[in-house]
Formats: sequence, C-alpha cells, structure tokens
Amino acid sequence: MKKLLTRIMPIFYGQWLNFVVLFDKQKAAQIAFDIFCTIRKGRVRPEQKNFLDAAKFSVEEVIEQHIQAYRWPGSKETVLLLHGWESNTHRWRNLIKKLQGHDFDILAFDAPAHGNSTGEMLHVPLYAHTLRHFLEKYRPKSVVAHSIGGMTILYDHFVNPESSVEKIVTVGSPCEFERFMHHYQEILKFNKRVWKAMNKRLKDWFGYHFNEFSSARFVANNTKKGLLFHDKLDMQVPYTESVRVHEHWKGSKLVLTEGLGHSMHQGQVNEQIVAFLEE
Repeated sequence: MKKLLTRIMPIFYGQWLNFVVLFDKQKAAQIAFDIFCTIRKGRVRPEQKNFLDAAKFSVEEVIEQHIQAYRWPGSKETVLLLHGWESNTHRWRNLIKKLQGHDFDILAFDAPAHGNSTGEMLHVPLYAHTLRHFLEKYRPKSVVAHSIGGMTILYDHFVNPESSVEKIVTVGSPCEFERFMHHYQEILKFNKRVWKAMNKRLKDWFGYHFNEFSSARFVANNTKKGLLFHDKLDMQVPYTESVRVHEHWKGSKLVLTEGLGHSMHQGQVNEQIVAFLEE
C-alpha cells in the first residue's frame, strides 16, 4: 500500500496543478515550486549525532532561520564545506578526517531545512544567500561542495564575483536547472500550462528562465581555480553536467571516475581534493 501511494501521490499533485492553473497561473506555479523545494530528508540521524555535536560551533541567524555551523580548527587556511540536497554536514566525515590530518581549518554548516538547521524548504538562491553570510563573515580561501552545493557556489560567484574564495571543488554537481524541471514534470505529469507558469515565476522571482539558470553560464567568466569530480555511473546527476561546466570554465580541471557513485566519499577523491587545496 505504501509503495502504491508513493507512485500515486505525485500524479495526484500533478493533476491538481493542471486544474489550479486553469484558474490561477501564479497560484499553480507557487504550489508547484513549494512542492519541489520542500525538504523531506536530511535531518540528523542517531548515528550522525555524536560526530556533529562534537563540532558544533555557532548558530547563525540568516533570513529568520537558525543555521547550525560546525568547525574543526586547524592552523592552515579555512576550507568551507557545502553538502548536497537532503543531506547534512555529516556527509563530509571522511574528507574532514583527511583535512584534519593536514591541519586545515574546517568550517561547515547545515543548509536551511537540513541537519540541525531550521526551515522547511531549500532552493539554490536561498542556499546561496546563506552561503554568502558565511563567506563574508569567515572569508574562507577554498570551498568544497557536493551536488547542489556545487551549483550554489558557482551561482554565488556569478552574482558576487568579488570573493575571498580562491579555489572551488565540486563533486557530482549539476549544471542545468532545466533538466531538473523536466524530471520533475515527468514525475508529476503536469501539463505545459503549469510548466510555462513555473518558468515565468522563476523569471519574476530570481530573474532567470529555466534554461538560463545554468552553471555553464555562471562560470563563463570565473577566474578562480576549479577542480570538478564526477562519476560516469552517477545515477542522480549525469557526468555530462560536469563536462559541460568544465568546457565553459577556463580555470578548471575535470576528474572523471567510474564506479564511485554520486556521493564519492572514497579516499582517492579526498586525497586529490587535499592535494589541490595545498597547491
């Protein structure tokens, strides 16, 4: 029964949006984005609690939300870590141990609606606004970001090119927001009217249509040093997304793997990250 409901509910929402859009396009677009941006996973699990509690650093208030920050102090430059969608800072545990071994000063935070932070929703501009708070306050030299965190740091640098950040690492990160929207449409099966209403709302909201919200576009004039990791067998974000970013980012290096998956916690990845940060 649970599996049946899991399959039926998205279609129900899609049909509901198809009905609402006939009477109120703006309302349909708002509901569609609310559903898309609502976070359902990523809170701290019992087995993650001790690791995170030991490193709690501060609770920062950003846009009326309380953002939990963590710190593992070191004598070298500060590295800021950004986790991905429906995850939290615990996902960096392996890299954190490696960075500690090289005495980096490590800073991280749980995104809105994730981990120990408050909130219910997340989207890239909101994540970027939270990121901007930490970049301006703590001025890290490097940022390492997974999945949507990668799109977030590239978007932030596009809108705020003057930054303390000198090096950016992305791991399994997306490039084209429009691809997410096509996947979302496939799941909910809403019609073209809803799509057009959402596309207009995004433009009115943030100044971009779906096809304009692109990491390839964001890095076109990026002069920072970049290191991009992506696995060819990534089932969540196709590796071609990082290929496209790399093609548009002159200062980047692309490392493609095979069989490491989307998370890429493996030692061979972390060792390359550390080596890049120490260059």
